[in-house]
Amino acid sequence: MRLGVYVGSFNPVHKGHIKVANYLVDNNVVDKVLILATPNYWHKQNLIDTKDRVNMLKFFETDKIIVDDVHNKYEYTYQILENLQKDYPNDELYLVVGSDNVENMPMWKNFNEIIKHNIIVLKRGDIDVKDNLDKFNKNKVILINDFDSFDVSSTEIRNDLDNEYLDDRVRSYIINNRLFELWSWVYERTSWIIKREKHNNINNGILHWWRHS
Repeated sequence: MRLGVYVGSFNPVHKGHIKVANYLVDNNVVDKVLILATPNYWHKQNLIDTKDRVNMLKFFETDKIIVDDVHNKYEYTYQILENLQKDYPNDELYLVVGSDNVENMPMWKNFNEIIKHNIIVLKRGDIDVKDNLDKFNKNKVILINDFDSFDVSSTEIRNDLDNEYLDDRVRSYIINNRLFELWSWVYERTSWIIKREKHNNINNGILHWWRHS
């Protein structure tokens, strides 16, 4: 079996992430996609607990899109691939990356171990990766140039929970669990104010009608 390995922070997961996974299975690039939300090894700001990111990813699980919360404990990509291969000895692994990652990948820990596996490179924006593949095993690189990616980032999502690329289930989970606390509070208060104003406008309208009837 061909297993796509999609590693990221998913902070939070948005429709662009899921579009990647769906594209890979719908177009028969791989048979299944394993999605791994990594812990905060690199001390990123505003990175919420891994458990919550995994829970949100699980909204999108299917028989072909699997959220892996076992192998995501490893710090480096080569460790994830190494341990996945031990557990899936008869399967081929395909690391999924965006074209914006390719230039810096040779600096990743144990890069030579990573490129023993297949690598799927999905086009992002206008980035042309062909000049950056000299250190890769080109026989194991799959370039996908017809992927129409969303021009959105998790940072934008965190700053605007009304963003159209945020799934309603994820939005509700964020608000109910106050994950990005400041924004959740603002969103909650703003929604309450809007509802109150709508209610007041209705009442004022009724009062106006009653007075002038």
